[in-house]
Amino acid sequence: MTKEEIIFKVNEFLVKEFEVDPEVIKPEANLRETLDLDSLDYVDLVVVIESNLGFKVVGEDFINIHTFQNFYDYCETKVGQKAVA
Repeated sequence: MTKEEIIFKVNEFLVKEFEVDPEVIKPEANLRETLDLDSLDYVDLVVVIESNLGFKVVGEDFINIHTFQNFYDYCETKVGQKAVA
């Protein structure tokens, strides 16, 4: 899966699952603030990631994810690791 495909798929499920306007999803935007995530929403996000992208998410992985770009990079890395394994 290419980076563009990952970004498209991530944005698609964020819009659908978190009912966010696609116009506010920008690489530099704060993920938590834009999606208005609380602790339960993070659980939902983990489930959505695992079911849509097929890799396991560890809670500690989110420590360094602040922007959508961080999130895209994280997903790209995990998808790439899954492809190699």
